Amino acid sequence: MSFKTYFQTFSYATVAVATLALLLAGGLPISIAVLFWLLLAAAWKCEGTKWQLSERVGLVVVLLSIPLFFLDWKYQKLIGEPAGSVGVNALAHLIVFLSAVKLLQVKKDRDWVFLYLISFFEVLLAAGLSFSPIFLGTLTLYLLCGLSTMIAFEIQKSKRAIAATETRLLVPPDSRIFKNPARRSGRRNAEANRLPFVAIFLLGLIFVLALPLFLVAPRVGSVALTRASGGLANFVGFSENVTLGEIGSLKRDNTVVMHIRIEDWQPRREFRWRGVALDEFTGHGWKKSPVARRSYPLTNEKGFFQLGTTEALHRLTTQTVFLEPIESPVLFAATRPVAIEGEFPFVRVDAEGSVQTSRHEFDRIIYKALSDTTEPDIALLRADARPYPAGFERYLQYPESLDSRIDARANAIAVNAHARNRYDVAKAIESELQSDYGYTLEMKASGPDPLADFLFNVKTGHCEYFSTAMAIMLRTRGIAARVVNGFLPGEYNEAAGAFTVRQSDAHSWVEVYFPESHSWITFDPTPAAGRSEPVRTGFTGQLGKYAEALELIWFQYVIGYDKQEQRSLATSLRNHMFDYGRSAAALVSSFRAMVSSSARAFGLIAGGLITALLLVFAAKRVRRFGWPHWLKVWRTETGQESSRVDFYERLMALLEQRGVKREPHQTPLEFATSINIPDAVRITEAYNRVRFGVENLSASELREIEARLSEFDRQNKASL
Repeated sequence: MSFKTYFQTFSYATVAVATLALLLAGGLPISIAVLFWLLLAAAWKCEGTKWQLSERVGLVVVLLSIPLFFLDWKYQKLIGEPAGSVGVNALAHLIVFLSAVKLLQVKKDRDWVFLYLISFFEVLLAAGLSFSPIFLGTLTLYLLCGLSTMIAFEIQKSKRAIAATETRLLVPPDSRIFKNPARRSGRRNAEANRLPFVAIFLLGLIFVLALPLFLVAPRVGSVALTRASGGLANFVGFSENVTLGEIGSLKRDNTVVMHIRIEDWQPRREFRWRGVALDEFTGHGWKKSPVARRSYPLTNEKGFFQLGTTEALHRLTTQTVFLEPIESPVLFAATRPVAIEGEFPFVRVDAEGSVQTSRHEFDRIIYKALSDTTEPDIALLRADARPYPAGFERYLQYPESLDSRIDARANAIAVNAHARNRYDVAKAIESELQSDYGYTLEMKASGPDPLADFLFNVKTGHCEYFSTAMAIMLRTRGIAARVVNGFLPGEYNEAAGAFTVRQSDAHSWVEVYFPESHSWITFDPTPAAGRSEPVRTGFTGQLGKYAEALELIWFQYVIGYDKQEQRSLATSLRNHMFDYGRSAAALVSSFRAMVSSSARAFGLIAGGLITALLLVFAAKRVRRFGWPHWLKVWRTETGQESSRVDFYERLMALLEQRGVKREPHQTPLEFATSINIPDAVRITEAYNRVRFGVENLSASELREIEARLSEFDRQNKASL
């Protein structure tokens, strides 16, 4: 691949990947994305041909984009797009249009830079719209293509600058300056082959440097851009007025509502995610009475909102909730929440214990809920005969037009079960409804009194009818009760360590008040068929669970990484550092104790080893070089080389004893040749090899030189 082709390939790939990121984030329809990629392919084919748009035509088309943007924005509003997504959609369309125009025209350096900036803005827009971990993949691919492109872009600019400089040099045409590139023509594409590896290395370096910054950078309270699509549509059953049958419409939809992770969860424990409690029955549905609507807002700069108290901390169940965008301000938690922790502007609690915050149709939210899920002992509940406090009359209310058969039916159930206290009456009615009635999602009960039609005619229905029937029958027996709408636990995902709660898990149950313990106790009269959870099996089921786990990790530790997570990470690191420091101190102390207890033995052993090594070293030197020079010559094993040149100094000293001395202007070899001593010439040549040729002498060569020097020494002594 030539360098020019490499540059164009990665430039086009950068723009294409940016559009892919925007598409996967939901900011671009698939039709517009496909049309853009077709134009991109056409621009690639037209690159460098007469079919490209001229710079003037391209400028005119770009100016036309301004009224087109306004028309697109008006069209988005006309077709009823959500107000929060109109501007985002129009902006995404404008960006893609500008990219297509620039791709189709003749491009100079500034046009390429414009395309790179547009692609970066597309990725930035996708980051604000996406909650999916798929964005990490597209971001990585974009960074890889972008790095390769920017490096190639700078190299191309530098090449043009160098080429322009060389044409102005006063150098003959046959100069080596112009011949060297020709001789290297076989390697002219080597830089293009190496650039992807350079980009991969730089990308890894970016992630390594960016990760600590991501972990410690200050967090803001909200995301930069809202989601293009709104929250879960038709999310009914969690308002102040609920008609019988609304929950049933939710149960036909498998859309995910939330994920919930429980700390120290035990498989045998069963939870329900409480949403809203309703106290007034209208005959066709439930609503909140004026008293129940009373609420008080809570604010806290640190994001911790205390809703109640508990007798002991071990009774608390900690839940981390990842709630999808929904058209409801309700916050879900296990029964009896006592605290909520999250980045909320406020938390509002009504008289029925329902928790709400600001609406979040376009944003996922993450929060922690602490609930006191323990219940009083059954014996205590059975013995509870205390009168209800003032103001509880609303939990005994039912319409005056209520069918009298309902009261008679409730009385018959209590008598047949020999129930003489509130708890036993509630259990008897719960058991009767579970065993004698059928479960179905079909809306069979109807007429002016759907509750009576359900109890005495169709005898089948879904959870709303069962909870309503139980609550009203309890009220006819003088027992305070209310209906709660929320969700069943959902499917437990082992890979994510969390429950996946879908709209099909929407459920309705009953809470009964026991004044002695000041507690609302949960009863669920719906048959088992209405409380069973779907379980995904097989390869596709497991694959879906792993995908959910990855998405949950991405949302918690990337999208939802806030000040609370930072504090949690800092605390965890501090605890780990403390543990490591304590372990290291214990290890040092044990080592010090061991050394002090056997210090003398350790010293003797160490001294003996050192002495033995020195003796072995000295013996080998004496054996190799003899006693006269064993302290001067470094030992060299057979096959090893030496770079010592002290033998030449000894040669000079021996020649000076004969009255022969090298002059300062003479080189070593000139001096050896002038004195006409063959052995001196050979020793000097060996010296030059070591000193100037960066070579090493073998052991045999050193022995030969040592023998010649010894002969010089013997001759000098004989001449004295």
